[in-house]
Amino acid sequence: MNKYYAMKQRHEKEINSFPMFSAFNEKQFARGMKKLGLEEKDTDKIYHNGYGGFYRKTDSDKLFDMLNKLDAELQESMKDPDFAFQAFDYELANHEYNYTMDHSDALEALGLTEQEIRENPMLAEALKKAKANQYDCF
Repeated sequence: MNKYYAMKQRHEKEINSFPMFSAFNEKQFARGMKKLGLEEKDTDKIYHNGYGGFYRKTDSDKLFDMLNKLDAELQESMKDPDFAFQAFDYELANHEYNYTMDHSDALEALGLTEQEIRENPMLAEALKKAKANQYDCF
């Protein structure tokens, strides 16, 4: 089993269980506020993440703690060459590398920069192998 994909699924489940909602119209906003136990007029009690997401101000620290914990787990796991290969391979496929020949979106999804790849031979090798694997799939 792909260890990266398993982690990604677990992280997604944790994020989805966090008390927040997305809204792109008034009806969705009203439903979301009710889900958080708030009245529609209680806009002073929520934060907007800028992407249609809303969460209680009182949950802000919990949200950032969770996101930091998930990111730290990913960064620690990327120290394992097999995990790094699986992560690159998954994200390259997810961002259509075999069509675009551009790995920048895959790196961004993993929170990595070109410089970090250049400075880390293990990550550079894992990325190289994952790129080659994208063509072995056909």
